[in-house]
Amino acid sequence: MGVLRVWDRIGNIDEEEGSEVDVEVDSEKGREGKQRSVPRCPQNPVDIGHLLRIPEEEQQGEEPEEEDEFRCTNLVVTMPGGGQHKENGSEKLLPVMIWIHDPSRIVADSVREGKPMIIVSVAYRLNIFAFGDGKGEKNLALQDQRLAIEWVAKHIQGFGGDKDNITLAGESAGAVYVHAHTLLGAPVKRAILQSGSLYLSPPAPAERGNALIEALTKIVQRERAKSLRDAPAASLLKGLDEMGIKSMWLQAEPALDGWQQRAEQVEELLIGDVEYESVIWRNGIEAMTAEEITKCFDHCDTKHRQALKSLYHISPNRPTACRHGALDFINDAFFAMPAEDIAQRWRADNKTVYQYVFDQTSPWQSSSRAHHAVDLILLFGGYDLSHSPSAEEVGEEMRKKWISFVNGDEPWTKNRKYAFGPHGVHKEIDEKEFASRRRARHVQLLRDIQPANMYAVARPLIAGRISLLN
Repeated sequence: MGVLRVWDRIGNIDEEEGSEVDVEVDSEKGREGKQRSVPRCPQNPVDIGHLLRIPEEEQQGEEPEEEDEFRCTNLVVTMPGGGQHKENGSEKLLPVMIWIHDPSRIVADSVREGKPMIIVSVAYRLNIFAFGDGKGEKNLALQDQRLAIEWVAKHIQGFGGDKDNITLAGESAGAVYVHAHTLLGAPVKRAILQSGSLYLSPPAPAERGNALIEALTKIVQRERAKSLRDAPAASLLKGLDEMGIKSMWLQAEPALDGWQQRAEQVEELLIGDVEYESVIWRNGIEAMTAEEITKCFDHCDTKHRQALKSLYHISPNRPTACRHGALDFINDAFFAMPAEDIAQRWRADNKTVYQYVFDQTSPWQSSSRAHHAVDLILLFGGYDLSHSPSAEEVGEEMRKKWISFVNGDEPWTKNRKYAFGPHGVHKEIDEKEFASRRRARHVQLLRDIQPANMYAVARPLIAGRISLLN
């Protein structure tokens, strides 16, 4: 991983051998203070405001972030101010949440709730810088994260944190990594999987990675670079853009073999999805003809093919219904079904799991539905949502529930399901209501289809069509 930099927002730390520690202390602003900027991994620019429907005026004045392929592996530790925290006169070590990727205002709310906690955010290598060049180690992002997790477990007590009370959390690709770490035995007690798991992006065979590396190498060699290692960051990013590569993936390796048969090695799990996860494929699917979509579903096995088409309204004669059905299939196969199946397995094993559904629509454009990543806007705050009291209420309730979970308390009744939204609603729900919020009948059919057959349908539907500009 190279140098690991640790940024301390509020407290003080001592320099540890083998780490470069850069300290920022803000005792005045404390819990609400703006963190110091740290370099991020080089990446092709994407305006996340498109997907999240953030008004353009809210983004005005934002400075471009510094990028550096060698200084992008960082930790940001955010903790309550006010010195040591005590309970019954003795120093109390605080629970810790490691978030892959960004920090939040949750620390401030945890203090107001009387349940103070520490958040550590992890920045790691991305895209080709995390993928490797096929000649050395692979899955470098996973390695960056594991080093960061182990650093926290070893040193967080120096920040007032409890090394035996760590929650690892992430959303989307972050949740994919969190799931991997729970299967690989990372030293954490709890995990939060928001809108993602290894079922969303399973480790891909070496052939797929080798083909990407070969194609990218040819592109950078046109610009006189001898290899990927010699090419400047700008050339690598330009090559990825030319190839239409929008996202990378975990590569198969021995440590991840048989991951589907493994159990998550944590004591408690919080897991859920939002209503419209597949929005990130919407533009790509809408560019397809009904005939092209129908041909993708023809890859399903003959036993289930017609039932699958019928249930998802796949027909070359009904283009609009066909496109909606394709997006529903992607949503169910890669988000809703895995969340439900993982939670069901935990309940069957009598393990503590808290499952939720997030159905609160975008606070800025309700017609865009409860889409992928909108839950982060409400969970992390940072925007004026006074125009949408229902969104504010759901966000406040989410933070309370997440804070309770990280503190080891019950966010809601064990092994029950909880709903956030729509219309500001937040409550426990029974199985009947859950089935009305998600396509339970569709998911049951997908369970009957062999994974290889399901992926045979999904692969040509989703390949190269993901985008945050939806």
